[in-house]
Amino acid sequence: MAPSILAADFAALGAAVAEAERGGADLIHVDVMDGHFVPNITVGPPVVRALHRVAKVPLDVHLMIASPDRYLDAFIDAGAAMLSVHVEALPHLQRAIAYIKSRGVQAGVALNPSTPAVALEEIAGDVDFVLVMSVNPGFGGQTFLPRSESKIRAVRRLLDQAGNHAPIEVDGGVDLTTVHGIAAAGAEIIVAGQAIFGSPDPPGMVRALREAAEAARAAGPR
Repeated sequence: MAPSILAADFAALGAAVAEAERGGADLIHVDVMDGHFVPNITVGPPVVRALHRVAKVPLDVHLMIASPDRYLDAFIDAGAAMLSVHVEALPHLQRAIAYIKSRGVQAGVALNPSTPAVALEEIAGDVDFVLVMSVNPGFGGQTFLPRSESKIRAVRRLLDQAGNHAPIEVDGGVDLTTVHGIAAAGAEIIVAGQAIFGSPDPPGMVRALREAAEAARAAGPR
């Protein structure tokens, strides 16, 4: 599980991270938005650096920004353990992935809902993970797009054909009603924001989402 701080109280991010970790979070997901690539502005390297000081689990930093290659070093130096960039934002995607990996950070590629899985074909053998957006990025609390499940399966096929066992991460509209289908389709890293931090019991919700995902995976693909 990778709780997203996008839905947390920005005046108490340290406390939000601690709550997520009490629930068994594997990662803390940090959405970086610049008001250009997506219609919202969130955080930058200083906040990632502050989170890195308090988090006990790795930071999964998702760059929803224009020209992300200009900022790779800044976020890596701030403490990102995983860094994902959008295929839609980079003309030289392979170069950016290679550079992230050269810095000792896990490199991921993110896909917007309207971007087909085949956009990964030439990079599928190189990525450490793939982030499938199951809502149009920019704002938390959106409704899950049902076609995302077939896209997860298509991405899994592409990765398998490339001989890459990299996990698929899914972000957007994840809650107790959608997590089963997401995990059954092949997602291994589950990002949830509003479902967790909008809950009266964030640690309990992290545990409940994890249990639901694990049960779906144990039941096998559908």
